[in-house]
Amino acid sequence: MVHGEFRNMIKFMRNKLVRIHQIDKDHLEIHGMLADDIYELELDVVFKKSTLEIVSIEGRWNRWTTPECPRAIPFLQEAVGLRMGKDFSEKVKKMVGRKSCRHYANLLLECCHAAREAVLHVIGEKVETAQHGSSPAEEKPEKPSKAVEVPKEEIRTTPTKAKQRFSGCIIDLHVHTTPASPCSSAPIDGLIAEAKRIGLHAFCLTDHDYTWSKADVEALMEQYNYLLLRGNEVTTDQGHMLVFGLEKKIDRLIRLEELREEVNRVKGFIIVAHPFRGFLTFGVGQLGLTPDKAKERALFKRVDAIEVLNGKVTKKENAFAREVAQSLGMPTTGGSDAHEVDEIGQFATRFESLIRDEKDLLEALHDGAFSPVAYKEERGIK
Repeated sequence: MVHGEFRNMIKFMRNKLVRIHQIDKDHLEIHGMLADDIYELELDVVFKKSTLEIVSIEGRWNRWTTPECPRAIPFLQEAVGLRMGKDFSEKVKKMVGRKSCRHYANLLLECCHAAREAVLHVIGEKVETAQHGSSPAEEKPEKPSKAVEVPKEEIRTTPTKAKQRFSGCIIDLHVHTTPASPCSSAPIDGLIAEAKRIGLHAFCLTDHDYTWSKADVEALMEQYNYLLLRGNEVTTDQGHMLVFGLEKKIDRLIRLEELREEVNRVKGFIIVAHPFRGFLTFGVGQLGLTPDKAKERALFKRVDAIEVLNGKVTKKENAFAREVAQSLGMPTTGGSDAHEVDEIGQFATRFESLIRDEKDLLEALHDGAFSPVAYKEERGIK
């Protein structure tokens, strides 16, 4: 469902195309393309029909935002040899989404699912005309991931056991929705369902350069009986900043110094998101960067806290961010940076006080009584 002003905020079109060609009796060639106002990338995948296996992958970037994007292409090869079956989607997200690029991971999944459907279509025709023998359809591919399409019956309240652990609450401060964030594939209703399933108290809507209207969020909270909090991941000249308390629309690249002034006017709060994500592919150590050198970056003087648990970077980069924050004596937060439904809650922030609305959130952030938490790992949630 699309509410109020949110219906009118779309300013771009995202195109996703998958084309399949049969090379020989047992192989398909799949061409996939994803293009919008920000990115354009392509994949060519050779797929073996009899085993539902990825035989080869080639990737191309036609338009990108950072130098790290083209460097991600070699990591696509880690998915060669994977077969569609149990945990296939999770393996692609782990191997390709984290090491290479989540856009490639999503496109690769689209290509493979399309190939599977093509195989099943051909098999179906053969089954209808076959007179004797066993059916190749017995080799069934995996079912769609449960987290991608969350049934309504999975929506439930926070487990009683979780409520008894402490008197505060746990909130995912970094979540992206579709279509507000062009890079996200997570619908708001699916995110709410999953957040309820895993027992999150609330999550923050931090879409790229977009702040949800108060009316839209209130309508969603009433409809789903769940607490949603508004934020914004603002693109600055020094990286991405999670901003809370600022209603002003910022849909352009802004200097961090200017953003700081805007946020100060409304007594808001700034968290620098994934401050070392630029080293995702090659690692911070190879570039000779140390915590002592990193803490001298001017941006740390213009933010209120540092995100040290982020679901889109490596453990090493999260650990490095934590070292820098400790050296600076700055508050730290956690957030999943979810772009898919099943990613919400991987990391979150534990608040010592109970958060009931955005006013409570801002007060708690300024008080500094919070800490990052590996939420799913801590509770054994899958």
